Amino acid sequence: MTALTPAFTPAFTPSRRTLLGLAAATPLLSTSAFLRAAEPDLSALSDITGGAKPIDAAERAARLVRAQLLMKAAGIGAVLIEPGSSMIYFTGVRWHTSERLTLAVIPVEGTPCIVTPFFEEPSVRETLTVSADVRVWQEDEDPLRVVAGFLRDRKLAARPIGLEADVRYFAYAGLARVLPGAKIVSADPVVRASRMIKTPAEIALMQTATDVTLAAYRWTKARVETGMTGPQIGALMTAATKALGGAPEFSMALVGEAAAYPHGSREIHRVADGQVVLMDCGCTVQGYQSDVSRTWVHGAATADQRKTWDQVARGQQVAFAAAKIGATAGSVDDAVRRYYETLGYGPGYTLPGLSHRTGHGIGMDGHEPVNFVRGETTRLAAGMCFSDEPGLYAPGKYGVRIEDCFHMTDAGPAWFSEPPRSIDAPLG
Repeated sequence: MTALTPAFTPAFTPSRRTLLGLAAATPLLSTSAFLRAAEPDLSALSDITGGAKPIDAAERAARLVRAQLLMKAAGIGAVLIEPGSSMIYFTGVRWHTSERLTLAVIPVEGTPCIVTPFFEEPSVRETLTVSADVRVWQEDEDPLRVVAGFLRDRKLAARPIGLEADVRYFAYAGLARVLPGAKIVSADPVVRASRMIKTPAEIALMQTATDVTLAAYRWTKARVETGMTGPQIGALMTAATKALGGAPEFSMALVGEAAAYPHGSREIHRVADGQVVLMDCGCTVQGYQSDVSRTWVHGAATADQRKTWDQVARGQQVAFAAAKIGATAGSVDDAVRRYYETLGYGPGYTLPGLSHRTGHGIGMDGHEPVNFVRGETTRLAAGMCFSDEPGLYAPGKYGVRIEDCFHMTDAGPAWFSEPPRSIDAPLG
């Protein structure tokens, strides 16, 4: 559809949420004013995450044991990790990347080491939850020499050193400079293999995050009215997520033609009767994420919209059925594309059809290895978690995406959120 000009004020029927409607109809009204209009309804929501149990010290210690077993199997003497989800995963340290290096060094035996600037040590220790050797460097010192000193002390400097995928090049180059004979390798066989398999405690946190997202969806959808823009709908979703106890990660709402593009359009589209509304939202609870997409039509759906929605719903079930223990991740994507091609979509990733992968890994990060994508040979195992989102997109018209996540059990996949029943009941 063609974007409305800023001067246009869409008409809509006033309801008991007249203030929300007025906010949507006024192009220059700020998001903050829009949310203030929603405050009476938001006040009825309460935190539902009180029972969520954070990852404890025992589980984090077990992760280090598993990592060290994997290091032995891969012949790696030590693994270097920069701040981010992997550092939190293994050590609990919540820190940020900057030009001043903070690193976790996990040796194949014994306690890990945290290398950090001298003046940052007290702050870094605040979130450290495992036994560790903390070594500091001064502003006029090279932090990689401190790392090299630790490796020499542990007699690991001559063994292969694994770098976690997010370690920056200047850290790699600095390590090669201070240990010119070192063999530097990928730490994927350790870090990726550890994080890919979720424990019951991790899965429980992901379930809570999903529960928050679904509750926020139910609150938000009931308040979507004619004239609203995608950002305004997303702002309501974000506010509801916060009120329910989640930390919002993303609250995307695509209206009309914008839904034909998986991550949206810069054009401003407003809700009107007969238009598709596609939402893709997720939050974090105790460091673990949700990712749920829902699509519906504002007002009455056309026969074409209903058909496409039903095809996507079936595609999601095809992926779920193909996700068997021992199957390759790529075979799940292949199964969906074979089905879609029988309907005339594609072939492959071409449009109209499914232009992106069928799903991705999820956990502490919204996107984690591995993906349901053509050619991915990793085999599915219990504890892996994935999104299942085989959308269909027709540029210039609209798109439909239904996304639910599942975790693999010994008996096969199990949903975090049950897929919706129909386009008329997009939240079940």
